[in-house]
Amino acid sequence: MPREKPQNKGIERARREHVAPPKASRALASEQNSASLAAEIERLREQLRMSEAHVEKLEKSAHEDALTGLLNRRGFERAFQQAIAYLKRYGGAAALLYLDLDRFKPVNDSYGHAVGDVVLQEVARLLLGGVRASDLAARIGGDEFALVLWNLDAGQMAAKMQALEELVDNATFAVRGTNLDIGVSIGAVMLHEADTFVSALERADAAMYERKKIRRVRGSR
Repeated sequence: MPREKPQNKGIERARREHVAPPKASRALASEQNSASLAAEIERLREQLRMSEAHVEKLEKSAHEDALTGLLNRRGFERAFQQAIAYLKRYGGAAALLYLDLDRFKPVNDSYGHAVGDVVLQEVARLLLGGVRASDLAARIGGDEFALVLWNLDAGQMAAKMQALEELVDNATFAVRGTNLDIGVSIGAVMLHEADTFVSALERADAAMYERKKIRRVRGSR
């Protein structure tokens, strides 16, 4: 009988030494890999959710007044432009109200900015309670606010302006047992499709100063 060639012995030895893992072991390894992959996917999903929440928070802070929770000037300008675009496309009617607090500076001077901030927060709360959820409300300066009111004509706009003035005039702003003498003067204009943010604010601002003069003559609070 011829001798087995050395190379054939080596091949046979390699075959004997290479033993396939049991099916149970292969299944366990597959399950572990799947579980590891699923955990990694869930980790990435959670990381994505946290990133999206952070971006949303940043976007909100960029357009919201931190003190009052109303829109800030930047947020109001963006919302105003969307309102004008809506009027151009669908028509309808809307008014811009520009509000400036009366006798607010003495509050800051006499009681400090912390008390002044509380007054601003209370005014913001009153304004939100006096308009509809679909209307826009913003604090666009130190003691200056702005509103966009939808679906009203010039007569209704004037009535709403007076109602909001009375709402603030008659509110109680009490500090250290003293009622603060706070009022608000409002300039109101109907919006036009050709309005820009700047042009509309200029018209409303001019109307507000005229209103302030009238209220001083009448001795309004």
